[in-house]
Amino acid sequence: MIPALSRPTRCLLAVLALLTAMVIPQRLAAADSGAPQYYELRVYTTQSAAQIQRIGEYWEKAAVPAYNRMGIQPIGVFTEIQDSTNNKVYVLIPFATPGAFAEVPAKLAADAAYQTAAADYLNTPKSDPTYQRFESSLLVAFDSMKQLAVPPSAAEKKPWIFELRTYQSHSEGKGINKVKMFNAGEVPLMQEVGLSPVFFAQTVIGTGMPNLVYMVSGESLEAHKTHWKGFGGAPSWKTLSSDPQYKDNVSKIINVFLKRMPASQI
Repeated sequence: MIPALSRPTRCLLAVLALLTAMVIPQRLAAADSGAPQYYELRVYTTQSAAQIQRIGEYWEKAAVPAYNRMGIQPIGVFTEIQDSTNNKVYVLIPFATPGAFAEVPAKLAADAAYQTAAADYLNTPKSDPTYQRFESSLLVAFDSMKQLAVPPSAAEKKPWIFELRTYQSHSEGKGINKVKMFNAGEVPLMQEVGLSPVFFAQTVIGTGMPNLVYMVSGESLEAHKTHWKGFGGAPSWKTLSSDPQYKDNVSKIINVFLKRMPASQI
């Protein structure tokens, strides 16, 4: 039996419901009846190879199976493509609704198999933490790609690279304008030129707001660069990027190249 939701969880559900109604209101009137997914994006900061390994093992042996038992999948677990003792670990978790996101702590607390498998991770001593800190953001998918797409290499877990890109804007209005620009043509063009998008989303709760986050992927860095050249040279992109209504809607771009960890289902 799932425990009754705590008062903080009920409050979070209320806040998420309000935010859902406030962020990009035109979603509520979209002609497409399909609902956009929500994503939690976690970023763990580490200081040693041992921490990276323990985080990966936790997701592989405890967290991913537990989330899958809740019907939440596929889950992406990644780290930076160049090996280092302080690499960050990135975890992407899809949800059908904000409420499903808020219910996770109570469901994990009631999952005996999870509690057993995650015991070392959950009870790590202060003198030897599993990570330094992690940040968590809640994102909502764009109307032009409402569902996460798993790349063709996922089933066999073939070598594959992932590029996670964050676009910050200097105001909420310009942030919404950039989302509009993606919906107006950037997303389908990325799909057409072979950039193998995984997701596109606007940050609802997180750091560095306002911003949007998306992930594209490829079979290799070289092939990925070729696909980006195809995007940059496309007539539709030149038309879109020169449209004055989209001027100055991005103030900073942050990108990082990632690779799968064994726990990843993406």
